[in-house]
Amino acid sequence: MSGEVRNGMSADGLDRANWRKSSRSGAVGNCVELTWPGSDVVAVRNSRDPRGPVLVYPRADLVTFLAGVKQA
Repeated sequence: MSGEVRNGMSADGLDRANWRKSSRSGAVGNCVELTWPGSDVVAVRNSRDPRGPVLVYPRADLVTFLAGVKQA
């Protein structure tokens, strides 16, 4: 990545990425998948639409979000 973080990017730019989803997701497929295209960003997509839009966030924002979820 060029260092520019923007949301709603095409999945085409990440077609070789190693996408991961929770082992607890089950067979229904209603999950999000994550990949790390750079050391400081994380990309998120809907597992039911792997060619759909990808949301890209700074890694620190994801860490903060997950910490909040764990406390809830």
